[in-house]
Amino acid sequence: MAPLDIDLFSCRSDNFGVLVHDPATGLTASIDAPEEKAILDVLARRGWTLSHIFTTHHHGDHVEANLPLKARFGATIVGPAREAARIPGIDRTVDGGDAFDFAGRRVEVIATPGHTAGHVSYHLPEEKLLFAADTLFALGCGRLFEGTAADMWQSLSKLARLPDETRVYFGHEYTLSNARFAVTVDPDNAALARRAAEIQRLRADGAFTAPTTIGVEKETNPFLRAGDPAIRRHLGMEGAGDAEVFGEIRARKDRF
Repeated sequence: MAPLDIDLFSCRSDNFGVLVHDPATGLTASIDAPEEKAILDVLARRGWTLSHIFTTHHHGDHVEANLPLKARFGATIVGPAREAARIPGIDRTVDGGDAFDFAGRRVEVIATPGHTAGHVSYHLPEEKLLFAADTLFALGCGRLFEGTAADMWQSLSKLARLPDETRVYFGHEYTLSNARFAVTVDPDNAALARRAAEIQRLRADGAFTAPTTIGVEKETNPFLRAGDPAIRRHLGMEGAGDAEVFGEIRARKDRF
């Protein structure tokens, strides 16, 4: 089976658009639908026809183009059951533990609440791909708009258990800001320092910081490292639970 083609591109001010294309069947999925024109431009450039939209959560900058793209292509919109009423044009609802087929490949749905109450991530284990949207960013995680710190910590812990080589596509280019914050809570992490310097170079050159991998995030992302003794010492939280430490890191990032 030929590998999937993935096209990553900018949408809106700081969103990522992602198209996933199977050359054998011609099926093409958009991960969320943040901006109609940007998606149409890439489809035209690649000569692809949109067949699916995999919606991760209901926020407007992720569903804005659902209805116009569905009207144009008849695309099937898949999205989280717990947010179905807020996802325009939804055809199929899914929840954590569900799985479905896309172009002969298994797509596993992982419930990742925290950013929103019903947020889901899409995992293609055979392709070693994860589409995490606004749950897990490079060196960051989503704000807690509808869930608690415990909810998000549980969601991130699920993702951290995926194989280290899993490639992670995320919803926003926030990585430079995330790196600047990360070194304030994990200042002695040499791998993080090296990565922060590389991110500065990438962004100075106008290059994307996506995708990342689960392994890289486990080594450098403070939001996955609440159990790390050095971070706990730095925060003065040696005796706290992991979710509590995570909550403190998230609160500090909100104020950063």
